[in-house]
Amino acid sequence: MRQINKVAVLGSGVMGATIAAHLANAGLQVLLLDIVPAQASDAELARGVGLSDRAVRNRLADQAIAGLPALKPAPLYLPEYAANLEAGNLEDDLARLGECDWVVEVVLENMEVKKRLFAEKVVPNLKEGAILSSNTSGLSVNALAQSLPETVRRNFLVTHFFNPPRYMRLMEMVPCRETDPAVTAFLAGFLAEKLGKGVVYAKDTPNFIANRIGTYAGAITGQHMVEMGLSVEEVDAITGPALARPKTATFALWDLVGIDTVARVLANSYEALPEDDEREVFRVPENISKMVAAGLTGKKAGRGFYKRETVNGESVKFYFDYQSDSYLQATSPKFASVQATKQIDDPAQRIRTLLEGNDKAAQFAWKTLRDTLIYTVKRIPEIADDVVNVDNAMKWGYNWELGPFETLDAIGVAAFVARATADGVAVPELLQGVERFYRREAGKDYFFDVASKSFREIERPATSVSLTLLKDAGSVVEKNSSASLVDLKDGVFCLEFHSKMNTIGGDTLSMIQKGIRRTEQDGVGLVIANQGGMFSAGANLMLLSMGIAEGAFDEIAVLVKNFQKAMMAIKYARIPVVAAPHNLVMGGGCETCLHSDAIVAQAETYMGLVEIGVGILPAGGGTKEMALRAIKLSDEYETDVTPFLLKNYRNIAMGKVSASAAELFGMGFMRHGDGITLDPDKRIHDAKLKALALAANYRPSRPLTGLKAPGRSIAASIKTQLWNLKEGGFISEYDKYLASGIADVITGGDVPGGTLISEEYLLDLEREMFLKFCGQKKTAERIQHMLKKGRALRN
Repeated sequence: MRQINKVAVLGSGVMGATIAAHLANAGLQVLLLDIVPAQASDAELARGVGLSDRAVRNRLADQAIAGLPALKPAPLYLPEYAANLEAGNLEDDLARLGECDWVVEVVLENMEVKKRLFAEKVVPNLKEGAILSSNTSGLSVNALAQSLPETVRRNFLVTHFFNPPRYMRLMEMVPCRETDPAVTAFLAGFLAEKLGKGVVYAKDTPNFIANRIGTYAGAITGQHMVEMGLSVEEVDAITGPALARPKTATFALWDLVGIDTVARVLANSYEALPEDDEREVFRVPENISKMVAAGLTGKKAGRGFYKRETVNGESVKFYFDYQSDSYLQATSPKFASVQATKQIDDPAQRIRTLLEGNDKAAQFAWKTLRDTLIYTVKRIPEIADDVVNVDNAMKWGYNWELGPFETLDAIGVAAFVARATADGVAVPELLQGVERFYRREAGKDYFFDVASKSFREIERPATSVSLTLLKDAGSVVEKNSSASLVDLKDGVFCLEFHSKMNTIGGDTLSMIQKGIRRTEQDGVGLVIANQGGMFSAGANLMLLSMGIAEGAFDEIAVLVKNFQKAMMAIKYARIPVVAAPHNLVMGGGCETCLHSDAIVAQAETYMGLVEIGVGILPAGGGTKEMALRAIKLSDEYETDVTPFLLKNYRNIAMGKVSASAAELFGMGFMRHGDGITLDPDKRIHDAKLKALALAANYRPSRPLTGLKAPGRSIAASIKTQLWNLKEGGFISEYDKYLASGIADVITGGDVPGGTLISEEYLLDLEREMFLKFCGQKKTAERIQHMLKKGRALRN
C-alpha cells in the first residue's frame, strides 16, 4: 500500500520553506534542500568555517528554517513543529532523495532551470515509485515531463500550492499525459486528508484555473475603473463583500500580492495566450508599469494602491490616484447599492441586491461581473472539464463566497443572458438554453455537465459530511430560529448553530437543552458543530447591550443563569458530547467547547475567552471551568495550584486567542484525547467517530463538590502584579478593575486557600461578578464600541 511519510522539498525560498512548514504541520518528516552558496560570507569566515563546511553548504535551507517563526502569518501551527524539518543541499544530500516518498520541486519559475534540476539531480536519485511534483503557477506540465524518463512520468504531476500554503486551501493538480490516474487519485486523497487541501483538477494551460480567472477579473476591473472614472478606493468598496468577495476586494489584494508580481503575471499571461480572444485584457496597463517603476509595489514596499502615514499623531490612510499619479486621503466612499447589501448574510442575495441598484456602483459591478463570467464560461472545457472545479478554484484560491457558475445561478442564467444581450455583448453558446448549473434533490447535489449536456451528481468522499444536504434530505429533528438538531445516523445527532455569526442567545440555549434531551432519549452521542464561516462569535452582545441600556439586570441575571444551565447540561449529559469547532470560537462558543467531553477541532481554530475586551468575564462557566482544571491538575500532581491557576487566569485576563488548534493544548483548552483535523470537510465525520467511541463505555459524572479553593492569598498576589502593570502604563485603571474581579472569581472568592467549595459555588461567583461588571459605565462603552467598530476598546 502506497504511503507518504517523508518528503523532500527542493528550493527553500519563501514558497518552498512554507510548503515544507505545512508538511511538517501534518507530522511528515521533511528534507529541505537548496543550492550550495557560491562562497562563504564574511560572518562565516570570521567564525572559521568555509565552503567545505556543512554550516555554509546548508546555509540557505538552514536560514529558511530558522526564519519560519518570524514569518507572518505564521507558517507553523507551533514553533516546535520545525523539529520535523531537516536542512540540506542539492549536492551533498541528493542520495537522500532515495529515502523520500514524495519530492516537491519549488525552485525558480523557469522551465529550463526546472528541467535541468530534474534530469541532472533528481531522476538519478529518486526512489523507485516515488511521486515527483512541481510547484509551478503556470508552466506546462507536459513540457516539464519531457526531461523525465517514461517510468518517472507515470508518477509526475504539478501540485500548485497557493500562498501562504498553510492558510490557502486550494491545491491545483495537473497530471501530465503519462501520469498514472491511480497516482493522481492517491495524492489527491492524501492532500485533502493529511494537508487539508481542497483539490481541483486543472488542464495544462497557462495559469491553470484560479490565476487565469482571477487575473482576468482583476484586469477587467481595472479597465472598467478607468473607463468609468472611479477611484481605486471606490472600486474596492464595490468589489469586496458586496460582490461576495473578500474585504481585500481588488486593489488591496494586489497590494498584498505585490503589484510587481501582478504585473509579471499579466505579462506572462499576455505572452502565453496568443490565441485567447481577450488577450488584450492581460496587457499590463501603463499606470501599473509606472507604479512598479516608481517602487510602489504594495505592502512589502509600504506603499502601493494604499499607504498609511502619521498625520497629527494619527495613522491616516491614503489611496493612489492614477489620474494625478499622487496619493489622496481615503474617504471611505459609500454607495446606496453597496449599503443595501450590508446586513445580508446570503451571498447570492447580496449580489442580486447590488446589481438591482441604479447608481454608479451597481453599473460598475454589473460590467466587471458580466465580463468575468462570460470569460469564465468561454474557458470551459479549455482550463477544466467541469464547472465544479472552476467554482472550487475561485472559492478556495481567491476566497470568493460563490464561484463564477454559482454566481450565474444566483443572478439567474436567463436574466444574465438577457441583460448582457441588451448591452450588445456576445453571449457564449453554452449559456443559451441552460436554466442553471447546479441543483439539489433529495439530499444530493448535481452539476450541469457541459460535455454530456446533463446533470451529474457531485461526488463526495464518505468522510465528507454536509449538514446542508442532510437537512435537505429531511434529517432535521428539532429546529428554531438560531439552532437545529440534525440526525447524523448511527445514533449520533449534530447540534448546529445558525444565528447571525452563530451568536448564542435564548433560542440557542433552548436548543442545547432540547438537543441533549432528544439525544439522551433516542441516541448515543451528540456533536456540536456547524459549517458556517465561524463556529461562534460568542454570546449575543446586542441583547446584552439592550438589557444594560434598559437597566434590566434581573433579565440579564436570568439569561446568564440559563447560559450556565445549558453549559452544565452539556458537561453532565447522560451521553457524550463532542464539540467540533472551526475558525473563530469566541467567548460563549469557547465555553461550549470547554464543557464538552471532547473536542475535535479543525486545524485553523482561533479560540479564546475574550470577554474582558467588552468589559465582562466568562460567565457561562468558562471562568469556573478554568479554575476547576487548575485545581484538578494540582490534585493530580499533588503540588501547588498557583502555576496552573495563573496560566489559566492569564488566558482570561489577557483575552488570549489561539493562533491554531494545536495551541489549545498548551492553553489548557484542549486535553489529552482531543483531536485535530486538517481537512475541513472531515471535521464533523471525525467528531461523530469520537462520539461513538466515547459512547461505548460512557459514564456520566456529577457536578463537583469538595474542591479546594485556591483562595484570597493568590488573588492578592495577582492584584499586586496588576497594580504594577497599571503603574507602568501597561494596562488602564479599568483593565485593572476587571482583571481584579476575574482574579476573585477564579481563586474561589474571599476565602482562605484550601476552603472546600463546589462547582455550583464557582458558577454563582461568576454570575455575581458578571452582573457587577454590567452595571459599570465603562463596560457599556466597551460593548458599544465592539458592536460599532468590531474591535475591543481599552478605556
